[in-house]
Amino acid sequence: MEAKKPKVLVVVGPTASGKTALGVALAQKLNGEIISADSMQIYKYMNIGTAKVTLEEMQGVPHYLVDCVSPDEEFSVAKYKAAALEAIEAILSKGKLPIIIGGTGLYINSLTLPWDFQKKDSDEIIRWRLTAEAEVLGKEALFERLKTIDPATAQIVHPNNLNRIIRALEIYELTGKPKSHFDEETKKQGVPYDYVMLGLDWDRETLYDRINRRVDLMIAEGLIDETKMLVERGYDWNLTALKAIGYKELKPYLEGTSTLAEAVTILKRDSRHYAKRQMTWFRKDDRIQWLKMNETRTVQTQIEESLNLIMPQLEPINESE
Repeated sequence: MEAKKPKVLVVVGPTASGKTALGVALAQKLNGEIISADSMQIYKYMNIGTAKVTLEEMQGVPHYLVDCVSPDEEFSVAKYKAAALEAIEAILSKGKLPIIIGGTGLYINSLTLPWDFQKKDSDEIIRWRLTAEAEVLGKEALFERLKTIDPATAQIVHPNNLNRIIRALEIYELTGKPKSHFDEETKKQGVPYDYVMLGLDWDRETLYDRINRRVDLMIAEGLIDETKMLVERGYDWNLTALKAIGYKELKPYLEGTSTLAEAVTILKRDSRHYAKRQMTWFRKDDRIQWLKMNETRTVQTQIEESLNLIMPQLEPINESE
């Protein structure tokens, strides 16, 4: 008989959906520890703009992969997967439940699907040529090419994400097969853990209102000064970290080419658009059980409804005494 795989809980949802509070509450209830799956909360010094979990919000629950990388340090999905798997093993060795919490779909999939980053074909010359083509023809032309040869991948890649567009085209040129073909193949392979996935589902109007209020709170808490501090430390605007939503929108204001009100309006818009892309990504994953959220429910009610959804899959994990 095949041995049962260790259980790992995964809590996903868009920005401002309440993942942190619910995740901490579930960790306390289920004797768990939390691993972040947020591609921006890994960076040091970037606290307000990334809505990084605070010590107070942690409520004593250990968190991994938060505040651990310098903004100018390269951090890939492959590095994330390696670090997260190490954290999962550390938590399991304590007899506790690993809980992955975040909204970065690529990070979530790197763990919960058997992606092997060591076996991906790559060719620097092809990549350089595609990059040069993008500079001449525009990234839109490359995205249209991707839609033709690999429509499945084009559906989940944002048209502005040139790196991922080039990567998909590179795989096709090297192998003659679309990236989506290899993604489907990996789904047929095994993973070392039994992932139980919970998603937080808000109606769009309420979620967008929560996002707008969060941006206002970020500004009030000192997001402008935090962004200035990053620039004064010498971190370049071209770094992946500073291209994050929450910082790049303030660049025109800090350089004197827009008003603060204009910058905040754009920040709210970009945050709403990002949330929409997150939900589009997660909606495609039929492994996720969805918890209907609204602002009239207490955290305790959310915990109870979450447990009703996930406990049949988590057992024999027991609630802590």
